[in-house]
Amino acid sequence: MRVRLAYGRHGLDIDVPQRNCDVVEPVYHPGLPDEHAALLDVLRHPMGMPPLHQTVKSTDTVAIAVCDITRPIPTDRILPPILEELAHVPREQIAILIAAGSHRANTTPELEEMLGREVVRDYRVVNHTAFDKETLRYVGDISTGIPIWLNRLWLDADVRVATGLVEPHFFAGFSGGPKVPAIGLAGIDTILGEHSPYLVGHPRSTWGVIDDNPMHTVIREIARRTGVDFNLNVIVNKEHRIVRAYAGDLWASHRAACQEARRIVMRPVPEPYDIVITTNSGYPLDLNLYQTIKGMSAAALIVRGGGVIICASECSDGIPEHGEYKRLLASVSSPEEFLKVIRRRDHQPVMDQWEVQLQAQVQMKATLYLKSSLPDDDARAAHVLPIRSVEEALSTALEQMGGDARICVLPEGPQTIPYVDEKAA
Repeated sequence: MRVRLAYGRHGLDIDVPQRNCDVVEPVYHPGLPDEHAALLDVLRHPMGMPPLHQTVKSTDTVAIAVCDITRPIPTDRILPPILEELAHVPREQIAILIAAGSHRANTTPELEEMLGREVVRDYRVVNHTAFDKETLRYVGDISTGIPIWLNRLWLDADVRVATGLVEPHFFAGFSGGPKVPAIGLAGIDTILGEHSPYLVGHPRSTWGVIDDNPMHTVIREIARRTGVDFNLNVIVNKEHRIVRAYAGDLWASHRAACQEARRIVMRPVPEPYDIVITTNSGYPLDLNLYQTIKGMSAAALIVRGGGVIICASECSDGIPEHGEYKRLLASVSSPEEFLKVIRRRDHQPVMDQWEVQLQAQVQMKATLYLKSSLPDDDARAAHVLPIRSVEEALSTALEQMGGDARICVLPEGPQTIPYVDEKAA
């Protein structure tokens, strides 16, 4: 049968056997018929607090946190109703902060794509950087000793508005909500603490779990200590259309969004599969290999030990070159060696080690093939096996495991979070 994978901007069609093959996707919901009207409605009837336009005075300074280019959130359609509700506030009092965390700064063309040309032209737009302490402020330590360094413009604003996409996250449980300011607007010292080997490797730091998740607990504490005055979260479908929107009190709106996202994207399967074909949900999530670990991690939830994961992710932005991920991969001879290194008592945390840690955990469980635009040498240096086509890798895997091997395809990658549930048999 023919299956379309989310790959780059245009998708990738593959042929897979009809027999012994399951295709697992989120529950499909069409986009809202009038996104603008729906967003205005939740902004004017928020959860647990007054409407946005009543929350903000004309004399207030406002900081609006938005996701960077690596998230498939339609910020260009989310910002206009927010700015409409803030029409009584002079534009020079509003700053739009790109919550990039430790990612690279977004380029002007990317900002125009993300936010819309008019917004980039008419408002102050600032790429957050985690590495310049002149743009950060220290506000104390949380209970576990992690220092809180956050964006100074965010902390200085009279009103702080967080926006975000709620989707399952491979160690924070769900994205959006408190994660946007607590990681997206944090300094590197804070980010390293939030992504310690212990927190990333904890069994409760996983997809779809926010309660008793030690990583999410840290994120919540930072957000509580520093404050979010208004929150707007959305859930999108595979066309990146908004299907649900939640606004108001940070905790109430985020929890409601998480509950709905869990119902839509978490899909039970009866038993592990021998072979799992996955993606990283297409552009912009599959910009680079760093982000692609999410799709691999989703597949690892349902592949059997010793199985095969075949991942299709365009990686048009490379490994990438920025950050420490590429260097860390090159510093070890195998994923197993990297896990040994970070478990040493004298190990000092390094930026991006969490992504290598998660990749290594996946590769301890399954053989990993990658269909991408990366040069073969770059893929091999990253400890993954490059392939020309998904079908060729599938044929090789079936030769190794036999014709009765069970196959699962996750066309939307980490937009679907499968889990083994014997009751689904």
